[in-house]
Amino acid sequence: MRAIILAGGKGTRLKPYTTTIPKPLVPIGDEMPILEVVIRQLVKFGFRHITLTVNHMANLIMAFFGDGSQWDVKIDYSLEDKPLGTIGPLTLIPDLPDNFLVMNGDILCDLNYKEFYEFHIEKRNDVTVSVYKRDAKIDFGVLKYNSDNLVTEFIEKPTYHFDVSMGINCLNRFIVEQLAKGEPYGFDNLVIDGIKKKQKIAAKPFSGFWLDIGRPDDYDSANENYKELKEKLGF
Repeated sequence: MRAIILAGGKGTRLKPYTTTIPKPLVPIGDEMPILEVVIRQLVKFGFRHITLTVNHMANLIMAFFGDGSQWDVKIDYSLEDKPLGTIGPLTLIPDLPDNFLVMNGDILCDLNYKEFYEFHIEKRNDVTVSVYKRDAKIDFGVLKYNSDNLVTEFIEKPTYHFDVSMGINCLNRFIVEQLAKGEPYGFDNLVIDGIKKKQKIAAKPFSGFWLDIGRPDDYDSANENYKELKEKLGF
């Protein structure tokens, strides 16, 4: 099984942590970089070839992870000379397999990556998106009104529930082969264009533990609960 990890972002949401080091090397609990946790998990679930797409402070990331032998996995790199979004970097990788996992390098979760990959293969999806239920609390009173501007409803500080993309996906290679090489292209573009083309894009709900460490609140939570987090993620 092959995994592509997107590790080229600047991590602007995590400043000042990312002022001197790239986001994938920001430590969790002052012990281990975020990206090392992800790599250890992928290895545990049977992935033996990992490609890191790098750009910002690429030399630091490459120097830290090397060829992956420390974790008994093959690690290689795809270097961007400009930001290409979350899907564009895949167009620079010449040896993509028929199906592969692609994920952000700042995700902490207890998803079984092997089962997710096998689900994608079994269902013969073009794209499989791992999704998570997340609450969004609005700190204002919300009004609803009709075409005559007459108020019909008032909701005090409501909480809305959404199924959000976790930043963990499986793709078929032909999806990438349709794209312009080396041009910026995001996952949002991929899904919107794929729906128009009637590609088979499936969601796989996940109800376990998930944090987007690129968000300061989630990063702080990971550090505050580091001991429990280690046990939950098994590293």
